[in-house]
Amino acid sequence: MANVLIFIDNPGAALKKSSLELLTLGRSLGETAVAVNGDLSDGVSAAFAEYGVSGIYRPSASDLDDYLVAAKAAYVAAAVQAAGATTVLLDNSPEGKEIAARVGIRLSAGVVTDVVAVDQDGTAHKSVLAGSYTTAAKTTTPVSVLTVKANNVTPEAAAGPSAPEIATVEVPADGTSTAARVTAREQKVASGRPDLTDARIVVAGGRGVDGDFGPVEQLADALGAAVGASRAATDAGWISHDAQVGQTGKTVSPQLYISAGISGAIQQKAGMQTAKVIVAVNKDAESPVFEIADFGIIGDLFDVLPQATEEIKKRKG
Repeated sequence: MANVLIFIDNPGAALKKSSLELLTLGRSLGETAVAVNGDLSDGVSAAFAEYGVSGIYRPSASDLDDYLVAAKAAYVAAAVQAAGATTVLLDNSPEGKEIAARVGIRLSAGVVTDVVAVDQDGTAHKSVLAGSYTTAAKTTTPVSVLTVKANNVTPEAAAGPSAPEIATVEVPADGTSTAARVTAREQKVASGRPDLTDARIVVAGGRGVDGDFGPVEQLADALGAAVGASRAATDAGWISHDAQVGQTGKTVSPQLYISAGISGAIQQKAGMQTAKVIVAVNKDAESPVFEIADFGIIGDLFDVLPQATEEIKKRKG
C-alpha cells in the first residue's frame, strides 16, 4: 500500500523534469505509486524504477483523452483508493488543478494548490496573494490532494532501483458517461523551445514589445528558454494565449525570469513571482515590476535585449 500517489498524464517516451520532481518529492513523504494515463514506454518504466516507485496503475479505459478532465479525475480517485494513498500529487497546470479539485470532491479530500514544498508531516508550503506571502497549510482530511509548482525540487533518483508492479484500475462509469467529450484537435506547430511551465528560464514580453516579439524570441533561443507573455500581449494577438503568464494564464517558477516591456501589474506577478531570479527591462522607472525584480534595467527593450543576445552568443562561442 503506497502512502503517496502521483498522477502523470501522457508521459511520452521520457518523463519531463517536472514529473521527476514529483517522484522525488513523493519519495520524501513515503512509499510512492504512480497513476499513468496514456502509453507506458520502456524508458518511462525504467525511470519509475530508478526513482523508487513501488507500483504503477493503468486505467481500464484507453480513451480518457477523448474527454475533458472529469474522466481523468474519476480514474485518479479510483487509483487513490486502490493504492490506499493518503497523499496525492499532481502538476500545477490548469488541468492539474481542475483534476485535483474533482478528485477532492470525489474523495471528500482537502486540496492545496500552488505548492512549492511539503514537510514530512504533510504540511504544504505555498505562495499566495501574487507571491506577497508564503503560507503553510495542512489538510485535516484522511486524504490530501496537492498540486506542485515545477522547478522547486531537485530531481534525485532513489538509492537503489525498485521493481514496480503494474495493476489496472477500473475507471468508474460515471467518469465518462456525463463527461464532456473532445470532438476535434488541432496539432500545434512545435517551436523547439521548452514547455513554459517546466522551463528553467523564461523570457516574457508585454505591451512594450508593440507587436514585435522578435527580440524576446531571439534572447530566449540564445538562453534555451521558453517564451512567455503578459495578458496585454496575448489579447492584442501578438502571441498565442498559451504563452500567457499571470493570474489568468500560466504560473511559472523558473530559475530565471526575464521580463521585457511588462509593467508588472498584480495579475502578472501572480504567475511569476516565485521565480528564483527576476530581471526586468522597462523604459518606465516607476513600473511596479521593479519592486519585485532582483535586477532592473531601465531602458528600451529593443536596445537591451539584442545586446544581451549578442553577448550570450559570443560567450557561448
